[in-house]
Amino acid sequence: MEDYSKNLFLLLFSCTALIISYYNVDSLSTASVVGLNYGLLGDNLPSPSNVIKFYKSQNVAKIRIFEPNKDVLNALRGNRDIGVTVGIKNEDLEALAANKDAVKSWFSTNIDPYIADVNITFITVGNQAIPGDKHGPHVLPVIQSLTDLVKSRNLQISISTTVTTTSLARLKPPSAGVLTPQARQQLVPVLRLLSQTSTPIFVNIYPYYFHASDPKNVPLEYANFNNDQIVVKDGALKYSNLFDAIFDAFLWAMEKEGVKGLPLVVSETGWPSAGNGGMTTPALQYTYIGNFVKHVASGKGTPKRPNSRIDAYIFETYNENQKPVGIYQHFGLYDPY
Repeated sequence: MEDYSKNLFLLLFSCTALIISYYNVDSLSTASVVGLNYGLLGDNLPSPSNVIKFYKSQNVAKIRIFEPNKDVLNALRGNRDIGVTVGIKNEDLEALAANKDAVKSWFSTNIDPYIADVNITFITVGNQAIPGDKHGPHVLPVIQSLTDLVKSRNLQISISTTVTTTSLARLKPPSAGVLTPQARQQLVPVLRLLSQTSTPIFVNIYPYYFHASDPKNVPLEYANFNNDQIVVKDGALKYSNLFDAIFDAFLWAMEKEGVKGLPLVVSETGWPSAGNGGMTTPALQYTYIGNFVKHVASGKGTPKRPNSRIDAYIFETYNENQKPVGIYQHFGLYDPY
């Protein structure tokens, strides 16, 4: 496990360094950025100050946290070279949706104290609250209230939400992708609001789950980028990896709802290193993450959006021992110790 973790981090951040270098030559339109999710559901995690020092030492350009944790945000003070996406917890959405003053109070408490010296770039309203979650209906009004608030103050913070690709009907080829009825009801109004300002929608994409649920029809090589052959043909579009197919299926689904050209950020992708037998090993995690970073860094985009930038966050930095037993404790690139 240790050797794979070291190799994986060296590969990940050597690619990240190349990406950052690419940025510095004014290639923002095509360059890609790989960031890291920073979860806190563990009782043995390094202190936030040590984690931020580690990110700095590895030239991590952006991170995503799932709530406005004060210890993390305080540790980020002065490190404006790290872009930070801050999440709002699902359980907070109902109260925020009911009262614009509650939104102002949340912002005043959780964002205002840090915006002068922490580079907060995005606020994501809920995590996979759409579709179907009881919190889903509250996402739109909170996005609208926060968008109005940051606009009135001329702040460079974008407001979005995070959804999962289970909101897609599992159809092949990608052009057959559609939102489920439940997702359509909750997500389409959000997409239309975001499209007014070309604000990205954040989407979690996990080829692992598709492979694990149907290994016979979703080959491992197709799921982990370890394949050069065309597996799926969709008219003139050809797919050799599942990630691209899922990404493009979401694009097709949005277009069918009249939303075209909306940027898409991959808020989570990863592969567990344990918890499900031979499907989850350090070697398989190493292969998926390494191949994913290479794919993103190549600038190839996807068949439907070729030669386009893919912004993404790897899930995640550390294994979290307070998550449910099984694969959920083993997505980390590192064990905390």
